[in-house]
Amino acid sequence: MDLTGNLLVATPLLNDENFARTVVLVVEHEAAGTLGVVLNRPTEVRVSDVLSTWGELATGPQVMFQGGPVALDSALAVAGVMSLDGDDEPLGWRRIEAGQTRTLGLVDLDAPPELLAAEISSLRIFAGYAGWDAGQLEAEIEEGAWYVVEAEGSDPFTSVPNRLWHDVLRRQPGDLALVATYPQDPTQN
Repeated sequence: MDLTGNLLVATPLLNDENFARTVVLVVEHEAAGTLGVVLNRPTEVRVSDVLSTWGELATGPQVMFQGGPVALDSALAVAGVMSLDGDDEPLGWRRIEAGQTRTLGLVDLDAPPELLAAEISSLRIFAGYAGWDAGQLEAEIEEGAWYVVEAEGSDPFTSVPNRLWHDVLRRQPGDLALVATYPQDPTQN
């Protein structure tokens, strides 16, 4: 199963400090491994302080997000584009996946922002990423660490990232929606 373009939502059982209550957008899932970015971990660092030419295009809050525990000194950008004609992609942008996330893609941050400014509807920049070796993520899903759900195009750009875990779970069908009410500390229940 190809997970590219889907969300990984941490189950309440996942206590790893890097991933507790996170929502991860899978940007690449191949036999060799998986790459994703945590969508709900904003930092205090403004995009304009790190990548000044991209600061104005960033969707609010205009801060860097911690994309995961790997390579925190690198940046990765996800952008939504206005629309796509057929299979044409804007220069400097690569589609993540079809379906609901059809207009989501990765941005080449080495490209001049002017190339994409007219095409971009939303942009979020991440410091670092989440990565799994071949078979590692599948094993974690089987162990019950992650729920795999469909992404909505607006998920990576929410203006209230601290509510994303709750909001994504709440919109799921059946009993999964009830997990959104699971207390952060079950001993306080």
